Amino acid sequence: MEPAAYATIRRNPKFQELVEQRNRLARNLTLAMLVIYFGFILLVAFAKGFLGTPISASGVTTIGIPIGLFVIISAFVLTGIYVSKANTTFDDLNTQILKDSL
Repeated sequence: MEPAAYATIRRNPKFQELVEQRNRLARNLTLAMLVIYFGFILLVAFAKGFLGTPISASGVTTIGIPIGLFVIISAFVLTGIYVSKANTTFDDLNTQILKDSL
């Protein structure tokens, strides 16, 4: 593409919308993952007794196991949310922007 085409795309209101939506989603998902991850780390650091509490009286599985699994699974879920949004809304906006610039 020529430099003039890039300038045309940057001025397109749909491009500005795309950038704003993508950045907002990325910030929100990053914040969610950071809260989940650092929340878990803080539990490990300051609430070892809580994480070591058995789920049942006769079991050996502690509360820390499902919480740790939640941290791992949440990373996959948040990634899936971003990919889903990227493959629908963001791709649609991108297609519209390219059509407008031609």
